Amino acid sequence: MITRLLGLDRFQGYSIGSLQKDLVAGLIVGIVALPLGMAFAISSGVKPEYGIYTTIIAGILASLIGGSRFAITGPTGAFIPVLFGIASVYGYENLLIAGFMAGVMLLLMGLLRIGTIIKFFPKPVVIGFTTGIGVIIFSSQISDFLGLSGVKKHEFFHENIVEIFTHLVTVNVYSVITAALCLTIIILMTKFLPKIPGALVGLLVSTVVATIFYPDQVATIGSKFGGIPSTLPSLQIPQINMDKIVELMGPAFTIAMLGAIESLLCAVVADGMTGSKHNSNRELIGQGLANMITPLFGGIAATGAIARTATNIKNGGVSPLSGIIHGVVVLAVLLLLSPFASLIPMASMAPVLMVVAWNMSERKEFAHILMTKTYDSIVLLLTFVLTVFIDLTTAVEFGLVCAVILFIKQMNSVHSVLKVSPDTKFNKVVPERVAKGSACPQISMFTLEGPLFFATTQALEDSVSKELESGQKTILLRMSKVPYLDTSGEAVLVDVIKKIHKNGGKLLVSGIRQQPKSLLERTGSYEGIGASHFFEHTGQAINYALTRLDFNKCKGCKHFAFKECAELSNPPKRSKLEKPNEPEKQKELVLT
Repeated sequence: MITRLLGLDRFQGYSIGSLQKDLVAGLIVGIVALPLGMAFAISSGVKPEYGIYTTIIAGILASLIGGSRFAITGPTGAFIPVLFGIASVYGYENLLIAGFMAGVMLLLMGLLRIGTIIKFFPKPVVIGFTTGIGVIIFSSQISDFLGLSGVKKHEFFHENIVEIFTHLVTVNVYSVITAALCLTIIILMTKFLPKIPGALVGLLVSTVVATIFYPDQVATIGSKFGGIPSTLPSLQIPQINMDKIVELMGPAFTIAMLGAIESLLCAVVADGMTGSKHNSNRELIGQGLANMITPLFGGIAATGAIARTATNIKNGGVSPLSGIIHGVVVLAVLLLLSPFASLIPMASMAPVLMVVAWNMSERKEFAHILMTKTYDSIVLLLTFVLTVFIDLTTAVEFGLVCAVILFIKQMNSVHSVLKVSPDTKFNKVVPERVAKGSACPQISMFTLEGPLFFATTQALEDSVSKELESGQKTILLRMSKVPYLDTSGEAVLVDVIKKIHKNGGKLLVSGIRQQPKSLLERTGSYEGIGASHFFEHTGQAINYALTRLDFNKCKGCKHFAFKECAELSNPPKRSKLEKPNEPEKQKELVLT
């Protein structure tokens, strides 16, 4: 038990060879994570060192405690618009408090075991906000790429675009050259030398070129933010009171939900690449603790980073130790090389984030869902547009509501209640015989297809009510194709029972599945219908229904719904028909 709680089971079969692989993978991922951590922090509206602190602390803690053997945790592009908005409105101190509160929420999600639920977020919503975030990140780097001066950052996308166009006359040629050089190197390295971190090489080369050939001509991290400290900050306990908790509950919830979605998506991607299986709830616990502790040292929100996780796996990482090593590598760089980071041009950071935005945009998935021209396309576009032009929280809320409404509408169209009649020639029941007038006037049979829940009950109510108006006595519901029943569906069945009993009839059910049956048993409706009125096969239910026929009404009937009907319609004058419903006569009709 202790081994599992501490996550030591993820190190089963570990060897010296595994350690060598983790060392190499951790070193490479640490090198990749360093520039990304600074870039994400800058774009989130805070100092670059805060991104480094997050990479170190959250990266180590989440690897130690989390539920995925391969996931790498740190600041990510998905958080940029969220954190920038919170920092702009509430300030940096409150951003840290919101991050801490989000960590508590993530921890509670894991302890309450709802990790498996979050994994099943509608794909159009996830792709919609991911692509929207990609657009926001890409557009936010245009001003640094062009070296525009006097540009102010705004909360809304359209305001930032207007700001960029307004200041186009301030383009800095040296910034464009620096950014273009860095971008070219990243693209070429990715294509021809994919195992070498293109972002790091691009930053190094463009920084050296700018420092040697045109010093003081482009803005740098040092000129914009000052020098980067070469030590970790001391522990700072935030001042939290009830008013602050209420004020920051919304922002904290946004961070928590985004962090949960991103970290679990990251873990799923890692599973797909390695054939492993992560623990969703433990991953949320790990992310929660990491996000609770990181703000105490000045770090921003963190989550599972898909690109860095993929880099870890491709470079041989086999256990959480590679994630720990990646954090240690970044710490070593902070302690030894932080003064050199101040020389990095802002124009060099821009293409790094632009490439991240391009890679996270899910453009192929976006186009694929859009081309389906289904309800999913509507959810996708709604989430995307709201993410770009309003904010992520609104986008996800409306996207989910829209997805639920359209899902209910779809389920309502999928669910059907068909009146059927036996076709003894082919040993099945079909609606075509009803249309031809071969339905029994005394026994009505309905095939229910699809889940019977609050949005799909109307068809059943209307169908049964219509039959009862015509004086029907026995109603048979074929429920083998009803996988799910909720309390609204159960309430409708109760109402149907009352109406049938009021008419002096009986309700029969055949082929009921386990979930609907269990619900009816728990609510007492199973006994209300009568245990003897539930049958495994349709043929058995028909045999029972035939015993309840009013044979006087059968005389002269020309519907011939059952094979006994010919004899019942014209009984021999010499004697009364005996046992017309004998089980052997209906044995061929064993239908579910």
